[in-house]
Amino acid sequence: MGTHPYPKKLVHNWELPDGTIVRIRPIRPEDAMIERAFVNALSDQSRYYRFLYSLRELTPEMLARFTQIDYDREMAVIAVLGDPPNETQIGVARYIPLPNGTTCEFAVVVADEWQGKGVAMHLVRPLIEHAREKGLTRMDGVVLAENTNMLNFARMTGFTITSDPDDPSLMDISLDL
Repeated sequence: MGTHPYPKKLVHNWELPDGTIVRIRPIRPEDAMIERAFVNALSDQSRYYRFLYSLRELTPEMLARFTQIDYDREMAVIAVLGDPPNETQIGVARYIPLPNGTTCEFAVVVADEWQGKGVAMHLVRPLIEHAREKGLTRMDGVVLAENTNMLNFARMTGFTITSDPDDPSLMDISLDL
């Protein structure tokens, strides 16, 4: 795997109505500890909604997979507060291309106390643009049917929502890019 340069063009700051500055940026290998702390701080329900099973904490393999990415092939952007080395991660969105080369799998999760403040939208917009630039034509995801907040977010973002034909507890979301 070749090393691709850090995609600086995806780095931007965003200000919440209360004046809090949130930095949106691609994840880096050195973010492993803030990624671990972020996932550990999620409520059991938020972890379950994101991973679709009960997860206590990320394994070292998962942590490496989530933070050591090939920027040319896939993308993960995080929302952070503060400046290095004292950043706190409050959200992450990622996509991974599927073997067909035209579709990608997508996921997003925001820290419980930051949900409903626009963080997910600010993570997903650059992710969608990046996927388009890479020539992907569709973004897909799977959401638990009980996760009404995520389904509402998907609808607001333009995703099509359909019942999973194999599992009624799941909903498939899809966005043509």
